[in-house]
Amino acid sequence: MKILDKYLLKTFLITFTTVFVILFFIFILQTVWLFISELAGKDLDLILVVKFLLFSMPRIIPLVLPLSVLLASIMTFGNLAENYEFAAMKSSGISLQRAMRVLIIFIFVLSIVAFWFANNVIPYAEYKFVNFRKNIAQAKPAMAIAEGQFNDVGTYNIKVNKKSGENGNILTGVTIHEKANNVGENKTVIKAKNGKLISNEKSSILKLVLNDGYYYQDVTPKKYEDRAKLPFVKAAFKKQIINIDLSELNKVDDNQEISSTNGMLNVNELRYTLDSLNKNLDNEILSFSENINQRVGFKKQPPIVIKTEKKKKSLPNDLLSLYDYKQKLDILKMAASNVTSNTYSIDATQKELKDKQRDINKHLSALYEKFVIAFACFLMFFIGAPLGAIIRKGGLGLPIVFAVLIFITFHFINTFGKRLSQEGGMSPFMGSWMSSFILLPLAVLLTYRATNDNGLINFDAITTPISQLFQKISERFTPAQKQ
Repeated sequence: MKILDKYLLKTFLITFTTVFVILFFIFILQTVWLFISELAGKDLDLILVVKFLLFSMPRIIPLVLPLSVLLASIMTFGNLAENYEFAAMKSSGISLQRAMRVLIIFIFVLSIVAFWFANNVIPYAEYKFVNFRKNIAQAKPAMAIAEGQFNDVGTYNIKVNKKSGENGNILTGVTIHEKANNVGENKTVIKAKNGKLISNEKSSILKLVLNDGYYYQDVTPKKYEDRAKLPFVKAAFKKQIINIDLSELNKVDDNQEISSTNGMLNVNELRYTLDSLNKNLDNEILSFSENINQRVGFKKQPPIVIKTEKKKKSLPNDLLSLYDYKQKLDILKMAASNVTSNTYSIDATQKELKDKQRDINKHLSALYEKFVIAFACFLMFFIGAPLGAIIRKGGLGLPIVFAVLIFITFHFINTFGKRLSQEGGMSPFMGSWMSSFILLPLAVLLTYRATNDNGLINFDAITTPISQLFQKISERFTPAQKQ
């Protein structure tokens, strides 16, 4: 490797690493802000907070990596152009393409690493992140109960005035509302002076031991006029044990197969899942079409024969004329009922098929996104490097403005395309690649202009026609003013 290549690679790597660390830290703070409700006020220790952040970090890479490549490219080549190092290279016969060669190789390797990361690390981290959020109460059950507010835990709403003890398992001022089986107000209320949480990390049963309390239960009288008195039963207890099932919060085990969301699947798993989803959708459509054909009567019926004294005659155009008024009314009611039933069935099936197609589109978008992130590194480099050489500004001023504008455009188009494709507005392929297709001509244009030293915008092409127009106008009116 030549000295120039080493210098360019070293300069770019230092800038890229610095920008990546800063942006990564900013996006981590955003993640903490989004999930602050799950972290604040639950007495989380440092290890659990670190695990939470570690599992959430990989999902940030698809946002931080392209932006870091773009900003580092603009800053690196902007500094080289601002310090006239590019001028020295060109005077020595070194073109922009030659200067970019070693960095193109680095971006190619970075794209491969980005694809591997998106295909292996991010699905695993997403799976762990979702499970960690579900199992957080099992790891430390006292975290499921915050002080001074009602907490939804299993089939109970629990409120405590104060938590104490080493693990926060000693409760003071306990109020429990048991959820009713049907829709309505709570029928059972338990109040206790103090209590204690007893749990086992290997079990999903949380044992709550209550001391010195009362048990209130509403009673529904058989007579309607007695219900206005709101009778209830009250009982006192010295000690009562309540077993709370946390299986709904902790039902995912680390050994279970990944099958819940498309973000937890790699390319091979996505292809396998898509094949199953497509077959299921085709079978659903075929089954419904056969069912609806049978319901509307597309099958062989015995012919209707009208007997007359002399000969058979053909059926009239108005079949209802063969029946009396009551029979006509029954036939019309039956037909209206069948039409209404079939309409409801078609609408319900159509909604179900749309949901299944939406699920397929989400899996396709997740599949294409793994390739988009690799191509985005290339795209941002070929936008940032020539743009930095054109604007000839380094540092953190103008390059940040250009980088933020370009990346916001890329991210907005990418998000809009994915949402539109998931709803069936366009194909998932176009929705995922639309941002890259739109910005690709910009990369080609900037590279062409930077190679030929044309600048960002050719102002001569704009100002020259205007100046020629004013010159013609002045030449036309000048003789008249002299006369």
